[in-house]
Amino acid sequence: MYYYLDFEKPVAELENKIEELKRIADGRDMNITSEIKRLEKKAKELRADIFSKLTPWQKILIARHSERPQTLDYIGLMMEDFVELHGDRRFSDDPSIVGGFAKFGGMPVAVIGHQKGRGTKDRIWRNFGQPHPEGYRKALRIMKLAEKFLMPVITFIDTAGAYPGIGAEERGQAEAIAKNLLEMSVLKTPVVSVITGEGGSGGALALAVTDKVLILEHSVYSVISPEGCAAILWKKNGSEITQEEYEKSSEALKLTAQDLFELEVIDEIIPEPVGGAHRDPKETAMTLAKVIKKHLAELIKKTVEELVEERYRKFRLMGKVEEGEEE
Repeated sequence: MYYYLDFEKPVAELENKIEELKRIADGRDMNITSEIKRLEKKAKELRADIFSKLTPWQKILIARHSERPQTLDYIGLMMEDFVELHGDRRFSDDPSIVGGFAKFGGMPVAVIGHQKGRGTKDRIWRNFGQPHPEGYRKALRIMKLAEKFLMPVITFIDTAGAYPGIGAEERGQAEAIAKNLLEMSVLKTPVVSVITGEGGSGGALALAVTDKVLILEHSVYSVISPEGCAAILWKKNGSEITQEEYEKSSEALKLTAQDLFELEVIDEIIPEPVGGAHRDPKETAMTLAKVIKKHLAELIKKTVEELVEERYRKFRLMGKVEEGEEE
């Protein structure tokens, strides 16, 4: 059964009514096809209207949707012959990051991404997509292998952030993330990243220092979660954070795909089916594959020196300040 978010309730009522009419008509001598078509058209128009004016907070809820496609879904829909690699050769394997090698449009590539999991048991095993340092070290091991064998790298980003537990800190969480940032900035092979859901803080950035940073239409990318931001700004003497404060912090953070494109933090917004990527994962994957292929075709023409220099310049220019003329 499809899970509807609160702001989708009007659509949910219509679609439930459509399903009820279909059940009533099934196997009976009733002609209510025209009524069903009328309601389906109305539901489609209503969904399009709702999703054309989403608030930043509503986009966050879509980015976190439990049915949103994850890394393994995209690999299954877009790639062939996937061979997963495990472990960082230092401590253990981290299931919150999956990675390995596959064929993408006939081209051998390395593919790495966050995996939040499906269902309670799987989510707990994958730590809800919040990586430990060994996850980032595994990712870097795969990227260095890709560099050695001249394979492009594709990363899928969907995490609330790196795991902040004591064990992760003791094993060098900050160092592992910093190492990835450093190594990815000079990786001698084309790298494309896609923010497919939630891009949270350094936990996301550790897979996103790439030649092209793409983002799905309803995904978000931010230095901190709206909840964390609201707690810092407004929580006093044990007071509860209100819904209004979550919405205010979401707006202030400028974390939507549209805000990020305007700020030149990301390179391209990839459209999603009306209702979000989870409404039609196959269509989303097909659109995403076309965009990635386009960017890889451009990147593989560049020399290693051009790739590294342009990547360095790209990130150095983020946040630049333009000073106006003095009066």
